Amino acid sequence: MFTNKTTKKIKCGNIFIGGGSLITIQSMLNVPAHNIEGNVKQAIELQNAGCDIIRISVPDKETIKTVEAVKNNINIPLVADIHFDWRMAVESVYAGVDKVRINPGNIGDDEHIKEVAKVCKMNNIPIRIGINSGSLEKEILAKYGAVTPSAMVESGFYHIKLLEKFDFDDIVLSLKSSNTKIMYDAYTLAAESCKYPLHLGVTEAGTKEMGIVKSSAGIGGLLLKDIGDTVRISLTDNPIEEVYAAKKLLKGLGVSDDGIKFVSCPTCGRTSIDLIGIAKEAENRLKDVNKNITVAVMGCVVNGPGEAKNADIGIAGGNGCGVLFKNGTILYKNIPEDKLLDTLVEEIEKM
Repeated sequence: MFTNKTTKKIKCGNIFIGGGSLITIQSMLNVPAHNIEGNVKQAIELQNAGCDIIRISVPDKETIKTVEAVKNNINIPLVADIHFDWRMAVESVYAGVDKVRINPGNIGDDEHIKEVAKVCKMNNIPIRIGINSGSLEKEILAKYGAVTPSAMVESGFYHIKLLEKFDFDDIVLSLKSSNTKIMYDAYTLAAESCKYPLHLGVTEAGTKEMGIVKSSAGIGGLLLKDIGDTVRISLTDNPIEEVYAAKKLLKGLGVSDDGIKFVSCPTCGRTSIDLIGIAKEAENRLKDVNKNITVAVMGCVVNGPGEAKNADIGIAGGNGCGVLFKNGTILYKNIPEDKLLDTLVEEIEKM
């Protein structure tokens, strides 16, 4: 799916965010910042997994060596994540990053932001204003009495106007909260008048299972309303899991044609094969296949091909065996249960 064409189109390295561009998937390195080899290895793994944009923490000057090494070993955009020390944003730009993310709540006074904007403008580097519910400005918290969607949007818009005052408008905005409803409402409110691309995410969403649920609710709901231009599913896990989860979310929403989309039935009393195991293994074996097809894994040979007739290819189980079908038409019958998955994979490889 392409993003909302009304947002400004921002160039980030060799890709674009917003303005009708494809929705991009982001993740963040979680190897200790001074571990150059480990960060390079993880960045390459993320790139190979399908990540579009990688972010790296830059807590101090020593980390710039890591930034340079990562940048030299990947061909997708690299974003410097800056907290507290605005000078690290400047150093990161000179080290070759493709975007800078600053948290206005802890970056310091306006003069610091002015210097960052100046260097980014000179080098055609966009800035993401990363509003986080956990670090809103004291004045805004005092005004609203608590973290609210309106408080977050006011903070975001204030810093947008500040960058604009400094003659800078290559901006991406994020309004992240660990509270899914606050995050959802904040983005919905911002989208009414924000002309800049929106980076969607539920921050500190939790471990893999709960994090995916919260992120799917917040990010998925917004994307279905055509709100959002780039996404990160934040998980307390290997960041590769963030990429896989985001890819699955975009496929599930029908907003991505990248790779296989799965259809599988929830099983019932008629199921007489290990459908749950077969479906999980099918998804795992085919996760890196980039063919734009829909694959069905069904539990009943009577209803399976009919229920999944819109699938390009699929299998349906019977009593210890099954069938393979394409576009609702059965091609092979009486396939032994232990051969069903191999037969499916072989046929997909021929497509």
